[in-house]
Amino acid sequence: MSERLVSLDVFRGMTIAGMVLVNNPGTWSAIYGPLKHAEWHGITPTDYIFPFFLFIVGVAIPIALGKRLAEGITKTLYLKIIQRAATIFAVGILMSAIPFFNFADTTIPYALKILIVLAYSAALFLYLWDKKTTALIVAGVTAAVVTVFWLAGYIVVPYNVGMMRIPGVLQRIAVCYLIVSLIFIHTNWRQQSIIGVALLLIYWLLMSVVPVPGCEVTTIDDKACNLAAWLDRTILTENHIWRSAKVFDPEGILSTIPAIVTCLSGVLTGTWLSRRSGQSESDSNFKIETAVGMFFAGSVCLGIGWSWSLVFPLNKSLWTSSYVVYTTGLALLTLASCYWLIDIKGYRKWAWPFVVFGMNALALFAFSGIMARLMGMIRIAGPEAGKDITLQQWIFNTFFLSWASPINASLAFAICFILFWLFLMWLLYRKNIYIKV
Repeated sequence: MSERLVSLDVFRGMTIAGMVLVNNPGTWSAIYGPLKHAEWHGITPTDYIFPFFLFIVGVAIPIALGKRLAEGITKTLYLKIIQRAATIFAVGILMSAIPFFNFADTTIPYALKILIVLAYSAALFLYLWDKKTTALIVAGVTAAVVTVFWLAGYIVVPYNVGMMRIPGVLQRIAVCYLIVSLIFIHTNWRQQSIIGVALLLIYWLLMSVVPVPGCEVTTIDDKACNLAAWLDRTILTENHIWRSAKVFDPEGILSTIPAIVTCLSGVLTGTWLSRRSGQSESDSNFKIETAVGMFFAGSVCLGIGWSWSLVFPLNKSLWTSSYVVYTTGLALLTLASCYWLIDIKGYRKWAWPFVVFGMNALALFAFSGIMARLMGMIRIAGPEAGKDITLQQWIFNTFFLSWASPINASLAFAICFILFWLFLMWLLYRKNIYIKV
């Protein structure tokens, strides 16, 4: 496309802001219903966020790879796709592993432990910013400091790789990006549509008729006795799946198949946005036709997804086929609305915060997640003698719970957290620093 699609940046920014907001309440025991995932079957606004982001990843693929593909399928193109997927996957793994030692049991001075977490976070930021040499120096010096303290007799308990969760949000994005990019460069939109429909039907069939070993009845109504959960426990083992769920992983192996279709639906949308029909891209009729097409397709998907859910329920954790079609419809309607308001009507002032977020979505997700983990690692004296609380709990209790009911204080904390990160992302934005892989 000849000009940047601001509406896509805004949609990406809205989505990543929503993701950070719902991931960081003041307390998990007091949250408004729409800011929680559905317990199992069903859907809430929070369940829209991840499929929206995968959809956006797909929309960007034809826009980003279109010019490279016009030059032919080359080894460089393959390497670019693989490198990007591997980097995103690695960032997901590193987010859970930093600071590479057990924070609570390591006896290095407390202040220094905090500095080590910040140093590794800085190294990750520099690496993603393409300052690779500086990043390696920072990481190397930090590792040397830890080694010196270990040699001096301090206890350093290494990170337990045997309990590392392998799947995750960024890991799923990486896998979907890799597979969908390869599909995109080797097929046309008709073939992509057929592949998408076939994958959704195959997944429905697998989840409905394949018996699960050890279960008397195979049903997606049971969190443990469904094929996706059984494969996660069998292949990844319980040590490497989401510990909160115990018997399944919401970003597991089999459920990645329909997630690929969510991303593929974004590719079809990106192809529609990038098409050429002998008209100038700035022509208003062309843009109106584009918006109407997205509105129509979104409405159709919404209807099909809801109808399908009557026999194959909407379920985010299993990423059911009906959930794919339903959330694709919502994503199309949301993107069409942004496109209409921003790229056709020119109403852009309201969207500035989301542009800031959207231009550095990976940085926002990764480093806000690390910050949340750090606030959970740091412990300070609590109001009860002899009982420590986390820094996050102290901030919540002191500045939010002191004047609001628990559920409103929890929401206020989340809003302030995202506003804090808006300020940090604005600093990057005004300096034209964009973290891309």
